[in-house]
Order: sequence, then C-alpha cells, then structure tokens
Amino acid sequence: MKTKALLLSCILAISPIFSMASVSNATTQAGAHIDPDLTELLQKSVDSIQAVVTFKGDSAPTASQLDVLEKLGIKQGMSFQSLPITGIVATPEQISALAANPEVLSIYDNEKVTYENETGTELTGVDQLRKDDTFRKLNGGLPVSGKGIGVVVNDSGIDGTHPDLEFGNHVVQNVMASTNLHALSELLPISYVENVPNTDSTGGHGTHVAGIVGGTGEMSSGKYEGVAPGANIIGYGSGAAVAILDTIGGFDYALTHQTEYNIRVITNSWGTTSDAGTEFDPFDPINIATKKLYDRGIVTVFSAGNSGPGESTISGNYKKAPWVITVAAGTKQAKLAEFSSRGVSGKGGTVVVDGETFKWEDRPTVTAPGEGIISTRVVAPVSSLGATDDVENIEPAHLPYYTTMSGTSMAAPHAAGIVALLLEANPRLSPAEVKEILQKTASNMSGYEEWEVGAGYVNAYAAVDAAFSGRAYGTTVNADRAFNSNVNLNVERTPITLNYSNLNLNGSIHSFNVEQGVTELTARINATGLLGQTGNTINLVLVDPDGNEYSSGIYLLFPLYTDRTVQVTSPKAGQWTMKLEGLDGIALDEEVQGELTTKKAGSFTGLSDITGHPAESAIKIGVSERLLDGYADGSFRPNENLTRIDLAKYVVMGAGVRQYLPVTGTTTFSDVKGEDLAFAEAVAAKGAALRDPAYKGKGVLVTTAAGKFSPKQAVTRAELAYTLVQNLGLGADAESKMNEALTVQYGDSRIAISDSSLVPAHLRGHVQLALDLNILNAYFEITQGPYDLLPTVTAKFNPVNNVTRGDFAVAITRYYAQY
Repeated sequence: MKTKALLLSCILAISPIFSMASVSNATTQAGAHIDPDLTELLQKSVDSIQAVVTFKGDSAPTASQLDVLEKLGIKQGMSFQSLPITGIVATPEQISALAANPEVLSIYDNEKVTYENETGTELTGVDQLRKDDTFRKLNGGLPVSGKGIGVVVNDSGIDGTHPDLEFGNHVVQNVMASTNLHALSELLPISYVENVPNTDSTGGHGTHVAGIVGGTGEMSSGKYEGVAPGANIIGYGSGAAVAILDTIGGFDYALTHQTEYNIRVITNSWGTTSDAGTEFDPFDPINIATKKLYDRGIVTVFSAGNSGPGESTISGNYKKAPWVITVAAGTKQAKLAEFSSRGVSGKGGTVVVDGETFKWEDRPTVTAPGEGIISTRVVAPVSSLGATDDVENIEPAHLPYYTTMSGTSMAAPHAAGIVALLLEANPRLSPAEVKEILQKTASNMSGYEEWEVGAGYVNAYAAVDAAFSGRAYGTTVNADRAFNSNVNLNVERTPITLNYSNLNLNGSIHSFNVEQGVTELTARINATGLLGQTGNTINLVLVDPDGNEYSSGIYLLFPLYTDRTVQVTSPKAGQWTMKLEGLDGIALDEEVQGELTTKKAGSFTGLSDITGHPAESAIKIGVSERLLDGYADGSFRPNENLTRIDLAKYVVMGAGVRQYLPVTGTTTFSDVKGEDLAFAEAVAAKGAALRDPAYKGKGVLVTTAAGKFSPKQAVTRAELAYTLVQNLGLGADAESKMNEALTVQYGDSRIAISDSSLVPAHLRGHVQLALDLNILNAYFEITQGPYDLLPTVTAKFNPVNNVTRGDFAVAITRYYAQY
C-alpha cells in the first residue's frame, strides 16, 4: 500500500523483543537445542570439542549454572559478563550430558567463521577483492577497504557505542539533528548537536545501515564485517519522524564538513511515495542539494524503495536524478527481491542544469543485496527489528550485537560501501565516473530489464579493477547492447495453494484453463517440509487436456533445493490439472504455496525462419527474456549447431555470469578476438557463476585445449548440462555425484540411463542434476513383447549429440524457469 508520508525504505519486522526467557518453557519441554553442525561433530571420533553453551536467563550465568559445568568435569572455558553464555572445551560425553540438563538452552559448535555480510559481500565480490594480491599491491600493500573515505549515513542515527562502529574511531562524527520548525521563535541558522555517541534511539535502522557500509565485524570475529570497514563513517541522525528538511540537513552537513572528514559519499535509505512515477523535477530541493554534492565530488546513493513489484514505484522523483545512484534490492540467489521498487520501461528525458544537458531515466542504477541482511543492532535501547529472523539465522552469542533486516534500505549502503572502495582505489574519480563504472561492470540478471534492476547486480570485484586499471568493461552488459531479435511478451501470474496429504489427495489437485495462443506455461511450488527446513519428497505434475503428464521430478538434493518447477512450451489450449504426488508414500503432509505463470508472445522481429518450428515458442520466450538472440540478417537458424562462442554469449546475457577480465590485462585465449573475447573470459573465469558467491567453482564452459577456446566448435548435450548446472551454482554438488549411476525419474520410479557409459566421467554429476532439475530431458522408449505382462521402459540421454540452436532455446527457457 502506498502512503504519502516520508518513510524509511526498509521492511520492518513487527514482532516482540526476543529474549532468552521468552523461549525457556518451550525449550525445557523439548530439551536443549543442539547445533546440527555440533550433532555431526559428536558422531565423529574426537577427544574434545569447542562449544558455545547458552543457559536460560537474561544475564551472566549464575553460580548454580556454572556449577553444572564443574560437576561434569568441564574445566576449560570462559563466561560472559552480561550474557548467559559460556565457551567450553568438553568431551562428546560431557556435551551429551549438558544437553540433557534443564538449565541449558542451546549448545553450538564454536566453528571457524568466514568473512561475510551474511553472504552479501561474497555475492558482490567484496570478499574476493579484499584478498586479491594484485589489488593489495596496487593499494600500497593493504587490502582495499575504503580507508580514509568519509561516508555520511543520512538516516535515523547511529549507535556509536556498538563495538563494530565505535564512536570516535570508526564513526568519526555522530550528529543529532532535527528541524522542528514549530520549536523556533526566530529565523536562526541550523544547529547540530555533534559528538553524540548514540544518536539512534528510535529502532536501529541507521545503525543497521551503518554496519552494512563499513562495520568492522569486531563482535563476530569479522563474520558480519561491512563492505568498507576502513571508511570513516559520519552519522547524521534525524530520528524516526523525519521530514524533507531533516534529510536535506544531511546534505548540508556533508557539504559544510567535506574537507574536515574527506566526505565523498552519502547514503540515503528513505523516500516519498507520493511522487512515485512522476517526471524528474530539477527544482525539487533534494535534487538541488544532490546536484551541489555532485559538483563537489560527493556521490549520492539512494534506496529505490519497497513498493514493488509493480512498475512506476520508485519512491521519489529525486531518485531519477542523473547524478545520483539509485539501488534496487537483490536476493542472495541473484534475483530481484519482490518488494523492490521498479521504474518504467523507456521512460526518461533530458534536462539542462547549470548549462549542462543530462539524461535521466526512470529506473534503478544497479541492484545490490537487500534481502535477509545481517548487520549491526542498536545496543540501547534494545530493538525488536528482525527478531523472528534473528533467532533462525544468528547464533546466540551474536544476537546482542546483530539483527536481520530486508529492504532497499540495506541495498543502498552496500552500494555506498562499494563506492568508498572505488574512491580509495582511485580518489580522482568523479561521481559520474563512479556511476559509470558501477553500471559498466554489473552482472546481467536473468530475465530482468533495465527498468527493474538497472544495469544488473553490482560487481565490486570488477568495479575496483576498473577503478585501478581504467580498463574498459561493459561489452557484455545487456543494457548497453543492441539485439537482432525482439519479442513482446504478455505475462500473467496466479498464486496457488495446495494441501498435500497422504490420506486425502483431493486437496492436492487444482484445475485451470489455458487459453489459445499461450507460448509458455510454468508451474512452481515450494515444498519445504518440517518447519520449513527439511524439504519434502513431493513431485509436481501438470496434466494437459489429452492426459499427457509433465513432471518436475524429485531432486536428489530435495532437502536443500525445495522448489519444484514444470515448464511447458506451446501448451495445448483447454482444461489442465496441477497435482502433487508423494514419492513412495513417504512425503509429509504440507500446505504448499505455488504459482502458475502463462506467457503469450505478441509481435516479434528478427526471427524470420522459426514459424512452425517445434522450438518456436521457446525461441520467442528466450528472445523476450534476453536468453538468446538471432542473427543480423533477421534469421535465427534453429537447426544449426550451437557453437561454443554463442553459448558463452547467451549464458552471459541471461544465465547469471559475472563480468571478468584478467587482472594482469593479458588474454587467456589466442583464438578469440574482438567483442567475443569478453564473453569467453567471463565464462572461463573461476567463480564465473553469479550463484557461486564464494568464487570457488570452476568456469561454466567445459575447457578444451590449453590457451584455446575453440569458439566455432559445436556443443554436446553433456557439455550443455555442465554449463547450465554450473550456472546454478551447483558445481560442487555435481562433482560429488560423479561416481553414481545415472538415473531419471519416470512416474514414481527411477530408470537407469542406458547410454551413461558415453557420458565423460567428470560430467556425470552435471548430467544427473540437469535431468533432476528437468532442464534437459531423457529420451524414453517403451517396448512390450507379445507375451510380456508389463512393458519395459528404457531411457537414453544421447550425451555426445550436438545441440542445435532450437534445442538450446528449449533448454535455456527451462533453465530460466528453474532460476
């Protein structure tokens, strides 16, 4: 619901304040909660374990609770002064005895941590650039951290008493400001109360934002470190009830104190929905203020707003200013968050300001992580923000210091932190150059357009490289490319709820009608199992008017990947049925949420030779979603073999691949030239898949000879399986299945793949997952002798067959449905 009030653009979880005492009764009945990682460790042969024990209560462990440890012979450890938590070294037998004690709330493994902002800094490449040796050498021997760059957090305030922010050191200035005009008796200069340790007394929004920009992660041993922990943070706090003057005061303060604190960035996670969808107004006081900052070399960052998913919902005309950076919110799966505000396709214009002509557009600039972000919690007063998510996502020892929030409010400071990294790498960059680098280095987001996500998912690693080297990125960015083929697609989505039950299957069936001319039908459910965590062995099936069934199959990885998707191109018009089937009678009863999506292709150009082809609908869908493209002569050539360079181009366009250029400036391949080289480098790079946040996986194309890309070589079905599974970030899972027999789901049984010996050993796991995910299909044959009671079903994969361009269109649209 839109409001006309000024709002902080984040999703605030309205829930009671979490306390250990509030769950003590339920825990007593169920026993102590044991960390799954610790349970696994207890099953191994180990002499001692480091564990974190949380007792019931709200303060330091009592004498009687510490006595519990002593009576069990536990003599190594430490106890917090204010928290009911101890760290211990104990044997598996001692831990098992502790778990049965009614005084114990939970026991967790004292596991090693990785440096992250709840995967956000991994996903955008911040962690990767921090440990890059070339960047470190270019930066005087130290990792790029935003050191010395002043970033103003124009928000509700900052709790500088938080050790991750530390007023007087990391937070170099903290200002309390409020422009209550009714409290003034005469016309006076604006006044600030400076050097206030804690200015965030209204809920913790600004403190959370500040931690994303550059919290040190001290209270989590670096786990929840911000994007630019070396930056100087300046808090400008207006409290919760803010008005336009309050926010403008932040811009004024940045200008007034720019030299004193080397202010180069200001981040703003607030907006007004009253003027969403309006034209850009250069006379808006906020636009005037941000232009002044632009002229002085200060980069202004805005959150896009949380009024999505409809178009024309960006909250504030000032977020369309050509000199600011406006940030949409992405998920950790590199998708656009449903709540993130969108712009309008093709809407924009030019404006002359101070004698210079600017082009403005109604869209975000880039997308950054904004869903389920863990960052600094205001220490006092205790905030209830994100309390429910916190219990599920944050270990007890960290709960007093961190909380979970979602919104474009979280995406904007992430981008602001990256800007600080760029300005440390190259302090001479202007705001316009910073904005261009962020857009030119962004990663394309599968199935989204500029008016939704901007140039794509922000890519800090490539952006910092561009800031250091000045090398030209952007060749692969969809927003900057011209395409040969275009299709207009009309999309309708319908939410569905089904009640799966082993005893009553009637609730597991839903009937619906498919109109004539529908290009694609996609059904999706999420079978989460017990407490939304275990997964469920439920199969999703669509039945067409003739009784033909289309199945999602049961993932071999169903506890980890709980969604099921069925996609049908050119579905037959008439009455269809959507139903759920439990595998072998072991599926759990569950209310399952899902969605039916239909797409109908309208006018199209640049596809002169696909009419009547079996893959016609898939080709139109792929072109519409920028998953593939035709040729300059207006043809698509659906029966030609797919080449490796075309596969590289298409997966970079629409399958979730990061931009990458070798840091040394050298080229990896001697047989790729011109524009094609950027695509080849991107797919070959380690950690190429955007869904590989830790940059650990191999490239997304099967390698050929060393130093060769073989751009004109045809792609086989097994090689395509590798590419699509790698792009989903499942490379490690695929490699773990290399030695398993290949099978495919057929009805309620699994059928062996008869030609599995033809699948190269290193691709077997990828083929298996491609089959399980229903991206690539097996070919079934049913035979029955004259005296056989039952038919024999065999299945082939045809792994060495070349993939045609039409084949690829079908596969990539199935991939997109899964993505």
